[in-house]
Amino acid sequence: MKELAAGIAMGAGAIGPGIGIGIAVSGAMQAIGRNPEAAGIIRINMIIGVAFSEAVAIYALLIALLLIFVAQRGA
Repeated sequence: MKELAAGIAMGAGAIGPGIGIGIAVSGAMQAIGRNPEAAGIIRINMIIGVAFSEAVAIYALLIALLLIFVAQRGA
């Protein structure tokens, strides 16, 4: 049961950052296409945003690992 809970936690915790990263990269590519001179600044800001978004997925992984290895069965 705890493996199922860990899988659900990881799946639910990874879908949000996945969608967010896709939207961020899409917006950055459109911005670079419209203004190539600003590509450096846009790329840096995109990478920072992707890192923050990826941190949420890492937290979900941490919770999933805690559920698998630390959670005890109910008494």
